[in-house]
Amino acid sequence: MESEGYQVKPETKTKLEGAIWGAVGGAIVIMVIGFSVGGWSTTGGTQEVADAAVLGSRAEICVAQYMNEPNFQENLEDLQKVSSVQRSFIIENGGWDKMPGQEEAVFLVSRACAEKLELLMNK
Repeated sequence: MESEGYQVKPETKTKLEGAIWGAVGGAIVIMVIGFSVGGWSTTGGTQEVADAAVLGSRAEICVAQYMNEPNFQENLEDLQKVSSVQRSFIIENGGWDKMPGQEEAVFLVSRACAEKLELLMNK
């Protein structure tokens, strides 16, 4: 018994190829639009945004703790007299960058706190 292979007409093959390439191209266009203006993000990108938000919040808490000191203005004047690197260490040594319930400070918080306090120095 002889088996016959399935034959695709040339015009059908051309239409299928066009449809497949159109679907691939459309998917690429949708992804480009989604990631550029559609608000889509990768897990890594989302994590970076979340980390930055947490750091910003902790820096604000640090500034608030620093400003709640009774001699805040004097401390700020002393802080203004040292380099920006030393400011981070002073904030860390003062414990203002420690979050409530936290035993150890995080240097990134003291650095961000120093940057925010620099804005107060320039007023």
